[in-house]
Amino acid sequence: MRRIVIFGATSAIAQETARLFASKGARLFLVGRNAERLEAVASDLRVRGASQVEHEVFDLDHIDGHGGLIDRAEERLGGLDTALVAHGTLPDQAACASDFTVAEAALRTNFVSAASLLTHLANRFEARRYGAIAVISSVAGDRGRQSNYVYGSAKAALTAFASGMRNRLHAAGVSLVTVKPGFVDTPMTAHVPKGPLFVGPAVVGKGIYRAIMRGRGEVYLPRFWWAIMAIIRSIPEAIFVRLKL
Repeated sequence: MRRIVIFGATSAIAQETARLFASKGARLFLVGRNAERLEAVASDLRVRGASQVEHEVFDLDHIDGHGGLIDRAEERLGGLDTALVAHGTLPDQAACASDFTVAEAALRTNFVSAASLLTHLANRFEARRYGAIAVISSVAGDRGRQSNYVYGSAKAALTAFASGMRNRLHAAGVSLVTVKPGFVDTPMTAHVPKGPLFVGPAVVGKGIYRAIMRGRGEVYLPRFWWAIMAIIRSIPEAIFVRLKL
């Protein structure tokens, strides 16, 4: 029976992933910023078969409290063997470009906060020589584009950070999955015009669940994004700078 902590548990993708673990009787500790939404998610997971669901309201930008937060998750679940780092924001690129304090806040949430959690989790799991971690990055981190380069740079940093950490943890038998979703129809992208490449959060949640269970390293979700991003990465810079992406 898995004992799982989920950071950003009220996000649509995290909820879909949690439902699959709940159906297998997992014990879950949910972290989010909205108490009412956390309780609603917890109630849903109990109905779906979770053997235990705990939750805590916490602002994950407060990185000094991450160690204590994970301590409480372990204490209340009676141990911990799996973690999903799923929190994040999609900042307004124009606002980030005109005011670096806005960009800094986005970088802190999407990279610094996630990297802090990964560090705490990795140190614990490595010492025990078991555990599974998954972190949600994005295809946006594969190449900087003018439309979202602040968000993309945070995800690029997170992808590189996780890659190095995965290399470090391999010898200890700890898996670390980097999840790279493409366009997902969630509340975070509600303002974005929808096209044929958009998928629902259930598709990504199922992919995350499978990747954790199989101990994968890096996954594009859906998988066709691997081909799309390979093409985008291959475009010569002299041509790329002329594109409106």
